[in-house]
Amino acid sequence: MSEQNENQIPINEEQVPNDEITELKQNLINCEDKLKRSLADYINLERKTQSDIQKGIAEKFDKFMIQFLTIYDDLSRAKEILKKENPEAQGIDGILKNIDSLLESYSVIPIKALGEIFDPNLHEAITVINDDSLDDNTITKELRKGYISHNRTIRPTLVEISKKSQ
Repeated sequence: MSEQNENQIPINEEQVPNDEITELKQNLINCEDKLKRSLADYINLERKTQSDIQKGIAEKFDKFMIQFLTIYDDLSRAKEILKKENPEAQGIDGILKNIDSLLESYSVIPIKALGEIFDPNLHEAITVINDDSLDDNTITKELRKGYISHNRTIRPTLVEISKKSQ
């Protein structure tokens, strides 16, 4: 007797009824379909998981940046007060330059506002002034700097906008 696995029995197609062959072929097609669907589901799950992880990291980063930018604003105000009292004071300028470099290295960019047209995705209007010399919704004053990171508004710029008299 040759060394054949006991489970492997040579099959002669003439010995197997056509119904059984058809059934086996259909089972094979069904198994292949299930395998393809399972693989597609796995790939979709992997993409969604990766997307959720990136979204979670971005949300945590944005929350941290909002808190950090509040401290940055406080330091900027302190610099202005200190310069009024002592124009020779230079220490805070160096700190602010380092913070600006840090923000830039993490792609946190200040939103340009002054003179721009109001964009609700980037700006938050706090006050409105009447000015016939400017177009409606022109930003006349920046009350608090806003920032963007990776095409997301982390914090909108607080602004004053113009309206024409009616």
